[in-house]
Amino acid sequence: MKDLLTEIRGCSLCQEFLPHGTRPVFAAGHKSKIIIIGQAPGRIVHGTGIPWDDKSGDNLRNWMGVDHTTFYNPELIALIPMGFCYPGTGKSGDLPPRRECAPLWHKKLLDLMPEVKLTLLVGQYAQNYYLGNKAKENLTETVKAFREYLPAYFPLPHPSPRNNIWQAKNPWFKEEVLPGLKELVHKLL
Repeated sequence: MKDLLTEIRGCSLCQEFLPHGTRPVFAAGHKSKIIIIGQAPGRIVHGTGIPWDDKSGDNLRNWMGVDHTTFYNPELIALIPMGFCYPGTGKSGDLPPRRECAPLWHKKLLDLMPEVKLTLLVGQYAQNYYLGNKAKENLTETVKAFREYLPAYFPLPHPSPRNNIWQAKNPWFKEEVLPGLKELVHKLL
């Protein structure tokens, strides 16, 4: 695992496409029990080099019911994005994650984490990649059907504060999904 982590941290495959340069941001451990697969680091995370070190991370930790120490213990929780480096900003927010990362690194990482019991698929990029044709017609329907993907996967919307409107339109998320998520996370940890 140590060699693979070093190799990923040194990756520069997409350098020519990344306006802010390469800086793979992730965390994983051989004994990880839960994997969180998100989109890609944002501007703040690119600057700090700490996964989920922003408001989205605060929301995600709250959704899971875990503290900083637990969240950032790679022997408990692996933090693996679809794109390992900050892709830059587009017209309506961050650009999509680079497509090269997940096929290049995910299987190698997953093969070295035999104790994983649950993978949180945060956002549509992760859901489409891992659920394929089992994903519903949109993110809302996929998240609503979260029980169908258990015990391996738990689909979630992105925890960005920008999604507060989505949460307000979908009160079932806080009423049904988040209690189930917290219960499962605590059981596994």
